[in-house]
Amino acid sequence: MSTRAVLTFAFVLVVGAPLYAQGEAASLNIEIAKWSIITAGFALGIGAGLAALGQGRAVAAAAEGIARNPGAAADIRGVLLLGLVLIESLAIYVFVISLILFFLKPFSA
Repeated sequence: MSTRAVLTFAFVLVVGAPLYAQGEAASLNIEIAKWSIITAGFALGIGAGLAALGQGRAVAAAAEGIARNPGAAADIRGVLLLGLVLIESLAIYVFVISLILFFLKPFSA
């Protein structure tokens, strides 16, 4: 190790260590709860929006496929329903993770 690396490490250790010292627990828990709620809200919004876009594209593609080949409507409908179920399951996973962030406080001590 070079001298510069050792000095940088020592500086970070001496200056940075007090930043991680235990502070007021109440304010830290409130801060974690606040950011957990904000994060969960963004996750719900992004997850629901992208799931809706995916479902719209899937239905549009299925309708176009059925219009082009009406004989394959049963097969296309089955694949469409499977795809919609998988897309919706991702949205449900996002919802469950957001509920965990809302109510369980996963990062509190």
